[in-house]
Amino acid sequence: MPDTERASPASQTLSRGIRILEILADAREPLTIDEIARRLGVHRSVAYRLLRTLEDHGLAVRDSAGRVALGARMAALAAGVAHDLQAEALPELTAVANELGMTCFLAVLDHDQCITLASVEPRHAIASVAQRPGARHPITVGAPGKAILSLLAPAELPDGMSDRLRAEVDQVMLTGYATSHDEVIPTVQAVAVPLCVRGHRPAAIAVVHVSSPVDQTAIAARLTRSATAIREALGS
Repeated sequence: MPDTERASPASQTLSRGIRILEILADAREPLTIDEIARRLGVHRSVAYRLLRTLEDHGLAVRDSAGRVALGARMAALAAGVAHDLQAEALPELTAVANELGMTCFLAVLDHDQCITLASVEPRHAIASVAQRPGARHPITVGAPGKAILSLLAPAELPDGMSDRLRAEVDQVMLTGYATSHDEVIPTVQAVAVPLCVRGHRPAAIAVVHVSSPVDQTAIAARLTRSATAIREALGS
C-alpha cells in the first residue's frame, strides 16, 4: 500500500466532521459557515452538509443569525470521558475556583495535545477567564502542558523540545508546579500541578487568571491539596 494511502484518514468525511467539532471547541465564539469552511479548507457547500449531519445528532447548533456552536449533546458525550475522574475532580475544581476567584480546570494528555476535560468558573468573581471543556493546545505550551510533561518518561516526551522547555519541565519535577504567562492566551497567566491517577492518562489541575494578589506558590499549594484529594478518592 502506498505511504499516501496509509497516511490518509480511513474516512475523509468522518475526519472532516471531527475536525469541525475541534474548530468549534477552539473558537471563543460561534462561527459562521463560511468561517468554518475556510478553517477546514473546503467549499462552503461541503461544510454545510457536514454541519447538517452534526446538527441532526445534536453535536452542533445554529443560532438565529446562522452562527454555529457546539451542541448540548457534546456535553453529554464529554461527561462520559474518564467519568470517575471528572466526578471526583469537579467538587475540587469548584472549591478552588470559588476560594481563589479564578477559573479552575482539569486537563488531560491526548496525543500531542493538552485538552480541557472539565472547567469551573468562580461564582462571585467580577471577571474571570473562560476555559471551555474541549479546548486544546499543544502540550509544549502553557502551565498544564508543562505539568503533564513532568509525568512522562523521557522516551514519551515530544520530539524537538527546546532546552528552555526541558529546563521548565525539570523545574516542575523539583517544585511540583508549573506556571505560564502569555503562552496560550495573551495576557493570561496559569498555574498547574501534575495529576497522576492510576488507569487514567497523565493530567493536571490548573487555574487561569489575568492578575491576582495571590502568590503563585500559594496557588500551587492549594491545587496540590486538591490533586491529593482526587488521587486518594480514586485509590491512587
